[in-house]
Amino acid sequence: MSAVTPPEAPYDCQLCPRLVAYRQEIAEAEPTWHNGPVDSFGPETAKFLVVGMAPGRGGANRTGRPFTGDGAGDLLFKALLKHGFATGSYNKTPDDGLELIDCMITNAVRCVPPQNKPTGAEANQCRPFLVSRIAHLPKLTLLMALGHIAHNNVLTTFGVKKTDYPFSHCAVHKIKLDGRKLTLINSYHCSRYNTNTGRLTEDMFDQVFEKIKTNLAANP
Repeated sequence: MSAVTPPEAPYDCQLCPRLVAYRQEIAEAEPTWHNGPVDSFGPETAKFLVVGMAPGRGGANRTGRPFTGDGAGDLLFKALLKHGFATGSYNKTPDDGLELIDCMITNAVRCVPPQNKPTGAEANQCRPFLVSRIAHLPKLTLLMALGHIAHNNVLTTFGVKKTDYPFSHCAVHKIKLDGRKLTLINSYHCSRYNTNTGRLTEDMFDQVFEKIKTNLAANP
């Protein structure tokens, strides 16, 4: 893939054999599900990009919209609505009418992986889509990485040393990409595991969004 790589993977993408086989396996059991690469969600005028790891089996892989239909989406969309980055109601379906404002949601790996764990090789195969996605957002100034794996994938996309930009909740990093000055903000992943164990609370997630709003206001 090259500079002509589109920002979204084709539905019949064959780049990762293990992921293709897993999609087909799920499709046999659940033929009415989306069962394909999940497109990013949000307007092309987005100023900030939420980057997750990969679609969930019964979430985005089922509904075809990032973070829609699983526990992680419950907290993410609640925060987006609360902080003015979404309008409408989140009803866990892609036809609920929810719309994002100045924000887009994507995943570093576009297909559902077994055990929710994409391999490094799969992330590398999918990376050109993330590179293209970022390039096709002309107003983008900020990215939020949900979890350490998404954070590392963003850093690899930017071509910078990971040791120079350590992951921690609410950390703010200033990075350049192809001459663009971008801000990367970290958050623990909003998975049900993290919220159930108290690793991530709603207040902690709100703190990240407050930092996002402050940074966006400083870079209108």
